[in-house]
Amino acid sequence: MACPGGVLDDPGLTLARAAVPIRGEARRNDCILQPSGKLREEQVSRQISALGPLRHKTFRLLWITSQVSNFGGLVQGVGAAWMMTSLTTSPNMIALVQASTALPIMLFSLSAGALADNYDRRRILLIAQVFMLTVSVALAVAAFAGLLTPWVLLGFTFLLGTGTALNNPSWQASMGDIVPRENLPEAVSLNSMGFNLMRSVGPALGGIIVATAGAGAAFAINALSYFPLLGALLAWPGAANSQKEAREPFVPALGAGLRYVAMSPNLMRVMLRGLLFGLGAVSILALLPLIARDLVQGGAFVYGILLGFFGLGAICGGLLNATIRKRLSNEAIVRGAFIGFGLATMMLSQSTWLWISLVPMLLAGACWVLALSLFNVTVQLSSPRWVVGRSIAMYQMATFGGLAVGSWLWGMVAGSIGTDGALIASGLSLMVGAAVGLRFAMPQFGGMNLDPLNRFTEPALELDLRGRSGPIMVMIDYRISAADIPAFLAAMTERRRIRRRDGARQWVLLRDLEHHEQWTESYHVATWADYLRHNLRRTQADAEVADTLMRLHQGPEPPRVHRMIERQSAVLHQDLP
Repeated sequence: MACPGGVLDDPGLTLARAAVPIRGEARRNDCILQPSGKLREEQVSRQISALGPLRHKTFRLLWITSQVSNFGGLVQGVGAAWMMTSLTTSPNMIALVQASTALPIMLFSLSAGALADNYDRRRILLIAQVFMLTVSVALAVAAFAGLLTPWVLLGFTFLLGTGTALNNPSWQASMGDIVPRENLPEAVSLNSMGFNLMRSVGPALGGIIVATAGAGAAFAINALSYFPLLGALLAWPGAANSQKEAREPFVPALGAGLRYVAMSPNLMRVMLRGLLFGLGAVSILALLPLIARDLVQGGAFVYGILLGFFGLGAICGGLLNATIRKRLSNEAIVRGAFIGFGLATMMLSQSTWLWISLVPMLLAGACWVLALSLFNVTVQLSSPRWVVGRSIAMYQMATFGGLAVGSWLWGMVAGSIGTDGALIASGLSLMVGAAVGLRFAMPQFGGMNLDPLNRFTEPALELDLRGRSGPIMVMIDYRISAADIPAFLAAMTERRRIRRRDGARQWVLLRDLEHHEQWTESYHVATWADYLRHNLRRTQADAEVADTLMRLHQGPEPPRVHRMIERQSAVLHQDLP
């Protein structure tokens, strides 16, 4: 069967139509026919269960050991939050415990994402876990020695957040290396569900540990919890690197990630909604020690119970996630999560009874996992593998930026108008976040095939170029009839976005003044290695634009491609006598 259409990155190097051969013949395995849209999603959903990823041995081992680590982290979180209430009475300082954990994730996630896309993710995970183990041991020693002050405690939680910032992009991006793409939504949901399973029991046990043995014991338990996951990571051989392009230098990699996300409308919508959700929803977690102490009149154990019911609600949300996704659109789920969480905060603000407060904590937990897991899956399925670590990192920067700013904001508001007033204000902000969906709706994930095209062949050159040789200028000539100009310009608008997203600079479209049918697309890349990298980043989803341009091009020959290297024409100063 002939391929019905490929993707045109450089017309001189790929096969756009079987009837128009361009430097070689098409191979049958270049064309993969897949059921499209809703039909394909229904076929996949019949084959996958919510626990499907656990059939993969590596995922199962890492998942189980990560729950032990999650348990330790949650116990540590209870210890840190409750110790702060004993070190200070300031609502702002108490809320800053949550901010000090989220702030480094906002600051350092992009750098961690660039590392995740260019280096061995397993090694990065090991480094992050060892770093957090070291910080946890130091925190436990400082607690037992009585050396903790409010700012010292915030410093330690900031360092633990830094380790989390390094760990998270590699961990999330590794899910696509461990399980097949069709299992990815379930893998992300299982990770979230597992964390919240621990959240349903960890905080309550953490409250008992803090009440009976002190915060130092909670910190020591957290330090011990890293060892099983370290063992599992050492046993995992890691994913084979199938990336064909050369490793990108660190600073250009940061720019490439920022550029890709900025030029991807779907990702920008996720970033915006994640920021708004984090900003409003963090109020419960940031103010929960005050809710337990001032509104419910309880202690560390009550704080743990409240947080445990938040985790129990999140487990329910995780279990219902797959069913809800089949029945509702992504936007309906996210909008419902905003509204549900907003109602939960308002209910909490009016309750002074523990058993009544547990109901909104269940609702908040379910909405939390429904929103954040959907954001995460959408980012992963809207990003090709070469940039998925940086995409996840920037999503986390947006969401944890909202968490960090929100923790500080609601702490300040609580200090001014009380905890109940801050909860009402945060609930209203979440209602605004739901309304934003009317203008910036969440995309449906899975609609684009972002697998690499794998049809690019490096051209034979007469000049001996190195990877760093450049700058490179590329010009592609088209012949377009007058009747097709509107369609051509529309396709070129999308082509410009794709080119710039994948690294092209100074993109322009030119029209010949003497030959009105002649159009030329022109762009620059910094080096020859960047040019090769630019073409290897082309995905199956870009095929529609390329096919449109090939159909519009007139003449017996395909569009002509000119690849040129810029050379200095002026006499250099050092060459003058």
